[in-house]
Amino acid sequence: MPINKNANIRYQALDRCFRDKTRRYFIDDLMQACQDALLSFNFEGSVSRRQIFDDIRYMESDAGYSIELERLHSGKKVYYRYANPDFSINQQPISKAEAQQLQQAVVTLTRFRGLPQYEWIEEVITNLEQRFNLDGRNTGLVCFEQNPLLKGLEHLGTFIDAATNHTALKVQYRSYKEGREELTRVVHPYYLKQYNNRWFAFCYDETTQYVNNLALDRCLSIEPMPEMTFKVNEDIDFEHYFDDVVGVTVPYHGEKQKILLRTNERRLPYILSKPIHPSLSIEDRKKCILSIEVRPNNELEQQILSFGPDLEVLEPEAFRNQIKEKIELMQQQYNT
Repeated sequence: MPINKNANIRYQALDRCFRDKTRRYFIDDLMQACQDALLSFNFEGSVSRRQIFDDIRYMESDAGYSIELERLHSGKKVYYRYANPDFSINQQPISKAEAQQLQQAVVTLTRFRGLPQYEWIEEVITNLEQRFNLDGRNTGLVCFEQNPLLKGLEHLGTFIDAATNHTALKVQYRSYKEGREELTRVVHPYYLKQYNNRWFAFCYDETTQYVNNLALDRCLSIEPMPEMTFKVNEDIDFEHYFDDVVGVTVPYHGEKQKILLRTNERRLPYILSKPIHPSLSIEDRKKCILSIEVRPNNELEQQILSFGPDLEVLEPEAFRNQIKEKIELMQQQYNT
């Protein structure tokens, strides 16, 4: 069972207490040590006596670290220390479960093999396989969908570094819209998201004074601007920023709408197994009518059109007419 970050911080704090040869740690001292460790990582909340006892029981178990702990009396109070003061949970070889988790992490890392600026991934994978005796043959079992020929992948590392280190960027950008205009923008990167095999950087734009997305394949050149004061993101929670949309385009205007869709019995199980949006629900199974609650955007239109005659927009009427107009334009093209 994976160990969460909060628990791991407590285990490390207890480990330091148990191997401290200069001090006696009673239960209250252990609680305070764990509390201080959590606060240093900005975790709030108190640590109870029961939590410490549960942590000790886990650390002593085979599922944990199999520690050998002494409980020594000082009057009526009990203090704790390792039977072997040179022992540490950090000196133990990894368990079978941990090795399996590490193997899965290595498999995930292989997704970045071959991408520009990620040549170091190869060295990391090799070191992990050698150090922990992992089976390198298993790293080729999973294939992640990606486009290694996509332009702009060489900028991925630059945007990640800038977002991590709070560095503004000067970006020369070519829009794919009408005119293919080239623009120079100073942006403050906040977040990166992959959609439809393309990478998008969400940045505060000094010119528009909005958070816009930049497609990395349309960036012609990028120049870091470390001397510029970085505008920190204080308004957008990117964990939920895309909850009401399909794809990466978040309209600045327009409310979330309930959109009714009709499919057929043949296509229904496919749509249910891979929903267009997490809000997908069944309105009438017999008539194969579904609904989603989203803010319409271009990506939603593309998704609906990709189903061809197997998916029809019923409501709202304005959105149905948008789809209808595009279908009519397609028909005109094929008729000519």
